[in-house]
Amino acid sequence: MAEAVAGAMESGEHLLVQAGTGTGKSLGYLVPSLLNHDRVVVATATLALQHQLVERDIPRLVKAVGDQLDTSYAVLKGRSNYACLHRIREGVPNDQGVLVDIPEGSTGAEVLALRAWAEKEAESQGSGERDHAPRHTERVWRQVSVNHRECLGAAKCAFGAECFAERAKEKAAQSHLIVTNHSLLAIDAIEGVPMIPDYDVVVIDEAHELTARVTQAATDELSVGDVERAARRAQKHVTDKGGAGTAADDLSDAADALADALAATSPGRIEQPGEQLSDALTLVRDAARSLVSAFGKDEKDADAGRTQAKGMVQEVFATTERMAAGKVSDVLWLNEARDRIPARLAIAPLQVWAQMREGLLSDKAVIFTSATLMLGGDFNTVAGSLGLKPSERADTGAPDVAAEGALPWRALDVGSPFDYGRQGIIYIARHLPPPGRDGLGSAQIDEIVDLVDAADGRTLGLFSSRRAAETAAEAVRERLPHLTTLAQGDAQLPELSKQFVEDPHTNLFGTLSLWQGLDVPGDTCQLVIIDRIPFPRPDDPLMSARQKAADRAGGNGFMQVAATHAALLMAQGVGRLIRTTEDKGVVAVLDPRLATARYGGFLKASLPPMWSTTDPKVVRQALTRVAQG
Repeated sequence: MAEAVAGAMESGEHLLVQAGTGTGKSLGYLVPSLLNHDRVVVATATLALQHQLVERDIPRLVKAVGDQLDTSYAVLKGRSNYACLHRIREGVPNDQGVLVDIPEGSTGAEVLALRAWAEKEAESQGSGERDHAPRHTERVWRQVSVNHRECLGAAKCAFGAECFAERAKEKAAQSHLIVTNHSLLAIDAIEGVPMIPDYDVVVIDEAHELTARVTQAATDELSVGDVERAARRAQKHVTDKGGAGTAADDLSDAADALADALAATSPGRIEQPGEQLSDALTLVRDAARSLVSAFGKDEKDADAGRTQAKGMVQEVFATTERMAAGKVSDVLWLNEARDRIPARLAIAPLQVWAQMREGLLSDKAVIFTSATLMLGGDFNTVAGSLGLKPSERADTGAPDVAAEGALPWRALDVGSPFDYGRQGIIYIARHLPPPGRDGLGSAQIDEIVDLVDAADGRTLGLFSSRRAAETAAEAVRERLPHLTTLAQGDAQLPELSKQFVEDPHTNLFGTLSLWQGLDVPGDTCQLVIIDRIPFPRPDDPLMSARQKAADRAGGNGFMQVAATHAALLMAQGVGRLIRTTEDKGVVAVLDPRLATARYGGFLKASLPPMWSTTDPKVVRQALTRVAQG
């Protein structure tokens, strides 16, 4: 892998490397990155991997190399990931834009703790990063941080010289290796907003997540409350400007029109906005544009309330301008109100491969790596989603490698240190009925209880919905009371994971965050249960739009979108079982379609090559043997 990465960096060709758990994947790209003469950016999807790189892998490499190479490195995140000293020392603007002190109650105590921590960080030249802060909620963190629109800028801010975010950028500009995240990379390379110092090579780890993260970074949302808050914040700052205060009133009136339009709109995808919604979006857009103009040019004196108010109005304008444009390259939908969360319009790009091809792949060498890049047995599906064409693959003699505008790429599967055929079993419960819309049936629940009983706990349950996870947990608690059964939501995920690891006779049932983010080697996890193939919901606006677009283009939308989505998640979920060369166990898939449906072969070809069976008796005997050691 290291040789292939070094070769790609030298040649400028793109590279896809599938490297399973335990291969030393991070060293496989960090070593050539340090040897490379140019600056290298490493982008990860999860904080866990970022921590592993910065706190373990890179320091060990730096120690090993000594003074022989430029081993300078830095971590770079979005501005809201750093504490803001201006907000901490001057206060937080309220709805009228007036700076106020900390709130009362338990929230106030948490804010005080964060303030004290940030001041210590400033004194000690610390990073001020959120990951190093005392425990807190999202709401509390917003009391001590700002986003890029709310920031005064280093030149205007009284505390610019001490700013954690600015210091991080300065350090990155002086470093050979920059560790960042997919979202920041997307904003920098694809949206064209300069966030990262100039670089020549990119390594994207957890690359199976990239298209989702790029889509997320390019998704905008808007609620009536967003418009109302922007109008209220702006009122104070534009009222005395020759009657311009009416612009804030106009935006407030437009918010009322938007509220009426959303109330008359059904949740889900909006292919063609009705006249009422279209008019309301245009009203909000025009009022926001006028209000931005009413602010005039930035004043010399720094005013945090004014800067934040203008930023909020600019955000409303940019979002409504995009939503009102009705481009075929965007998908618009309405999320219905639930659990105190108001109804929100959302807009996302239909596809991101073209943006990635043009913004990221056209002038930099990019190395994509993950444990899951081969779907259905080859790299083409994932490569296509990233903006690379199968006809441009250089190591297969593909026809378009030398064509004008081609982006040549190579691929490598470095294998795995695990003997999957001996260490793991994939059990497909072919005798069960296909899963229905009403959640788990009695047959599935009986199967789960029997499997967990045979494994004597030690079970990670990966479910398609929170309701299914809770139903299964309740049934196992009732029928197997001697085991401890935890369900996602019972406590914070780190606490649940800790309990799961400490006691082998424990089960942990949950949804999506457990499919990808959990690493539990050893006898803690000897049975992974997957209740159904994780196809996207039929009413998912973006996925259904992408599926229809693929069909219209002459492709197979189901296989290109739904089956690909399911294959990625299945591979990640199955990957929870075998984490070391000593691990053994069973993955039980309770969805018979994996064995009976035509697409089952594609899904199975995307999974590790474990021994496969549909015999429940064989599996229970195997689980009992493994549990007994």
